[in-house]
Amino acid sequence: MTGAAIAEDGFIYALRRVTEAAARAAFDWIGRGRKDEGDAAAVDAMRTVLNHLDIDGRIVIGEGEKDEAPQLYKGERLGRGAESGFAVDIAVDPVDGTSHLANGQTNALAAVAMTPQGAMFDPGPAFYMEKFAGPPAVKGRIDPLAPTRDKLKVLAEALGKPVSELSIYVLEKPRHRRLVEEIHAAGARVALYPAGDVAGAIVAAMPGGGVDALMGTGGTPEGVLAACAIRALGGEFLGRIDPQLEHERAAVAQAGLDTRRWWGVEELVRSDKVWFAATGITTGLLFEGVSRRGTSTRTQSLMLTAPDRRWQVLTTYVETPGAPQEMRR
Repeated sequence: MTGAAIAEDGFIYALRRVTEAAARAAFDWIGRGRKDEGDAAAVDAMRTVLNHLDIDGRIVIGEGEKDEAPQLYKGERLGRGAESGFAVDIAVDPVDGTSHLANGQTNALAAVAMTPQGAMFDPGPAFYMEKFAGPPAVKGRIDPLAPTRDKLKVLAEALGKPVSELSIYVLEKPRHRRLVEEIHAAGARVALYPAGDVAGAIVAAMPGGGVDALMGTGGTPEGVLAACAIRALGGEFLGRIDPQLEHERAAVAQAGLDTRRWWGVEELVRSDKVWFAATGITTGLLFEGVSRRGTSTRTQSLMLTAPDRRWQVLTTYVETPGAPQEMRR
């Protein structure tokens, strides 16, 4: 089967093996207090599977300079090469929530997204991004420059509920103290999590996900990954480069990035063809984490595709490498 044929018929099932491999590799490092080792195991496993796909892939969002990674770095070429006929941009996060992995906490996951080559936003040296993520009902209705109270009023109207019933996902960081105060002052609830804004953004865009929006500043790589997922879901995602460190501010200024501009989801992901897969490492908002009983390892993955806006959750049991038994839920 050619790369083009795979892209149209079942590519997402091949892609989910990438995140499953990373999650299984990270499993042995849960709760061991050694986040670098856990991340390295996931990186190695993810890269190995990516290199066996029939793609001509280019890493746009990778481990990169922030993590000083020797693999899955920005610009790395992966896959079987140009003969595949399927040129793609790739965004990866082998472990979103490395500290959670090391401490045995919730919401650690492995994620990968692909778009046709040239369609994925390249954030350059920007590590941090201010974000708003929400469901399809609010798409195109949020003014990112509006006060928090006004954003929540629009969100509530779009969802047909009072502001007092809104729940907003926010990373538990000192920089968000004022944002939390503003959300409380508006009458809404805050769901604080110490990490995991890929999961938070996706759950915010999924009807019935348990939170109504994500707000605040998190990682730029995680923002682009989340934008890919939300483009597939038809939800709303807005992002603004928001450097937090002095050396990042200098690098962003040198790169000519506008820190005042808000980017829409169609600007961050400039194609209606998107493939996204994520697998839970530790149990969290989206799905259950990796579990092992005897020789059987169980993973649970989310798969999203656009333009059909199809999403599936797949539970996989692996007895031995290369011999999975799959059950859909």
